[in-house]
Amino acid sequence: MFPYLGLQDHFTFPGPDEVDPSGIVAAGGNLSPGMLLSAYRQGIFPWFNPGEDILWWNPDPRFVLFPEDLHVSKSMERLLRRETYRIRFDTSFAEVISACAEQYRPDQGGTWITEEMQKAYIELHNLGFAHSAEAWEGEQLVGGLYGVSLGALFCGESMFFRRPNASKAAFITLVRELVSRGVELIDSQLYTPHLESLGAVEIPRQEYLRRLEELLKKPDLPCNWSSWL
Repeated sequence: MFPYLGLQDHFTFPGPDEVDPSGIVAAGGNLSPGMLLSAYRQGIFPWFNPGEDILWWNPDPRFVLFPEDLHVSKSMERLLRRETYRIRFDTSFAEVISACAEQYRPDQGGTWITEEMQKAYIELHNLGFAHSAEAWEGEQLVGGLYGVSLGALFCGESMFFRRPNASKAAFITLVRELVSRGVELIDSQLYTPHLESLGAVEIPRQEYLRRLEELLKKPDLPCNWSSWL
């Protein structure tokens, strides 16, 4: 049985020279807070199907957004100005991650956000490292995303929407708020056309790891973001 790792514990993953060509670094372990944070601090994230061993990834290339390159269309700017959706942070994390798990994705047969994953990231949220951005229409949650914040880096994990452009509104608002608070890079991990349309690009893994080392030297953001907006 792999031990539970707390916040003070560290696990060293294989280095970039030992990564499988597919991007897989290791298999097994668990999703305890120390294990997850050790992974993110080494440029690694979990991604696996239900019933499989936990797979840990460090892909090459890496898909990232430099905040200064965020692309917002004129139609999205109008939607944001009209305040079609009210954006909040960290008010319904569990509901956001559950909605991300339920989101239909035509290129996937099911969800990788298992119950085990949800419990692990809810625990990470309660510890102040995982955060949600939410788009609300009245009292209905209609879009959003969640991710992990470390130093001057935000690692986006997943998004969902129930109304047109709701997840985009939450994402754009989050990126702009993070920039104002010193965040320098948004890690989107793997390519998606949706995030490419917002300005994300692929960079070599070595460049990502070099930047990561510097970003982690910056102070962590506050544990709760619900008062930001």
